Amino acid sequence: MATTQECRAALDTLSDTMAGADGEVRAAAALDRTLSCHVTDLDVTFSGRLADGRIEVLATRPGPPAEKAQIRLAMTGDDLVALVRGRLNFAKAWAAGRIRLEASFRDLLRLRTLL
Repeated sequence: MATTQECRAALDTLSDTMAGADGEVRAAAALDRTLSCHVTDLDVTFSGRLADGRIEVLATRPGPPAEKAQIRLAMTGDDLVALVRGRLNFAKAWAAGRIRLEASFRDLLRLRTLL
């Protein structure tokens, strides 16, 4: 089982990857939205912002998200780490219910480029 530190490192890696992207991926990541990632097996939530093509984690707290972010993710720690390392396909995991993504319809359309 992934630890809280490994999950935080995975989010940092994802942020670095997004920041280095170009073209359509860079445009999709250029949203300015609040973001939460609830790691279900650890029952911890990382909250922050998606801005300027990066994920900025501003808080880590136990339990589910305290506030409703504009983009909300939920998954196990192992799935988060596997996703960032390229060992888990987001679309397949989302379709299988392993990953939950909630956002406005407009944001989902923009984010599909990242998926």
